[in-house]
Amino acid sequence: MPFVSMIISQNFAGAAGLSLTPDGELLDGQDVLLRTKVKDGRIPAEVHHEILGIVALRVPDRAAISVRHARALDFDKVGAVALACKAARNVDGVLQRVARYHTLLSDSVRYHLDERGAGKLLRQEILGGSGPGLVFSPEAGLSALFGAVDQVAIDKITPDLVTFRHAPPRDAHLFEDFFGCPVKFEAEADGILFSQETLQKENRLGDNALSDFLTQHLDAELAKISVDPTLVQATKEEIGRTLSAGPPKMADVARTLGFSVRSLHRRLADHGVTFQTLTEETRRDIALSMLREDDRPFSEIAFLTGFSEQSAFNRAFKRWTNQTPANYRKSLAS
Repeated sequence: MPFVSMIISQNFAGAAGLSLTPDGELLDGQDVLLRTKVKDGRIPAEVHHEILGIVALRVPDRAAISVRHARALDFDKVGAVALACKAARNVDGVLQRVARYHTLLSDSVRYHLDERGAGKLLRQEILGGSGPGLVFSPEAGLSALFGAVDQVAIDKITPDLVTFRHAPPRDAHLFEDFFGCPVKFEAEADGILFSQETLQKENRLGDNALSDFLTQHLDAELAKISVDPTLVQATKEEIGRTLSAGPPKMADVARTLGFSVRSLHRRLADHGVTFQTLTEETRRDIALSMLREDDRPFSEIAFLTGFSEQSAFNRAFKRWTNQTPANYRKSLAS
């Protein structure tokens, strides 16, 4: 099940004037707005996005919240990921570690470090989530990451440009004040563009030996969460194999895997997932892979992921990524 670190969720809730208790209660004063289960310092990604939605509906000043979130986040509390970033030699090394290891903090988004001329773009890709709070994912996420990069560098860091795919909030000017550079909305990607000069700026700690030790540790941790439990993986593979005939029935997949429907449901629940969730994840993963790796027409991708009409595929893809398939493919080429 996709997750988000409690550290991130608690800090964001605090920036919005709410509190998220260690046992998973979202509070406005004494009023309980939401309850969730906390496991190993993580909450389900869908709950995190629900928190973002609650804030979006209650507080109109999005930029102010995102900036407060970034400034209040204690980077050291992130643990080994933060220390590995601080041990990197320069800003470029920090961004490389963010792109590689952020999955250990949340697997509902992914960060990419893309070449852009002489510089690089730290780009956020949203892998899941929906609702009115989804705009907070790039706004708060990129603000927090920039704040962390600026903290660990010896000199003041100033990006060349920050871009967001959605429309600006009413207090958008606060982003330009915070980042210290132009901020463009309704752009093709959510990201921060750094010049080569900025990428080479050194970090305060910058320790090669410590960096090597920490990255080995983080690679081992990454390997643990990158491998689905055998049954979960087998279920997703069977779903993927039959998708072109439409979304499979749980009874058919259970029969193929040698389970009763009740037994498969129970076994998947032990891993914290449902058959419906795995079907949605499989469709999304296959669609994203096809869009990244070849130039199949959208109608064919829709068919191969089990949609009877391209319009239904377009709606689902917009729900998964907050952009259309055409815009997603275009962002990969830019």
